[in-house]
Amino acid sequence: MRETKIKLGVDDVIDFVKAATECDFDIDLNYNRILIDAKSILGVMGMDLNNILTVRCYGESLQFENFLQKYAVA
Repeated sequence: MRETKIKLGVDDVIDFVKAATECDFDIDLNYNRILIDAKSILGVMGMDLNNILTVRCYGESLQFENFLQKYAVA
């Protein structure tokens, strides 16, 4: 499992979900106690995008990791 902290804007959600959907492994997105499937557009839109989110990948994809770097926070 690999974790990355990201910050998404409303305009970034569609690209994020599309990139997650192209992966053949599970990807979760969480904030505090809320955990959703990152491949769910409604789930991601329902998250509080004002906060830093944690992405948990249960597989490896260099393309998805490169995509996440655009939104990564320290």
